Amino acid sequence: MQLSKSEEQLMEVIWKHETVFMKDLIDSYPDPKPATTTIATLLKRMQDKGFVAYNVFGNSRQYYALVKKSDYFSKHVKGMIENFFNNSPMQFASFFTTSTDLSSSELEDLKKIVEQEIKRKEQ
Repeated sequence: MQLSKSEEQLMEVIWKHETVFMKDLIDSYPDPKPATTTIATLLKRMQDKGFVAYNVFGNSRQYYALVKKSDYFSKHVKGMIENFFNNSPMQFASFFTTSTDLSSSELEDLKKIVEQEIKRKEQ
């Protein structure tokens, strides 16, 4: 299941703060702030999708994530590789390294990350 752009934006705030009240969510937006009903609708959709839940404190709801950010984006990247790169991580890596205009320093850093992962998997 995937989030819409507006849901992802709201989810970023929840991931950042771990637990948030409606006021915190609205305050995270620049002016003009969205209506409380707009945020409530997004939260309801996110609950229905299984991304957030809440605890009740008096008249307030404190929201928290049910899905880790790393898990969400990992699935997102896997889906992108599957859908846009014929399920080939090599095609994705080739596209990423040639189309993102990485500097030689950034490519060296990427190479180190790959080498570390190779060592980890060989153990």
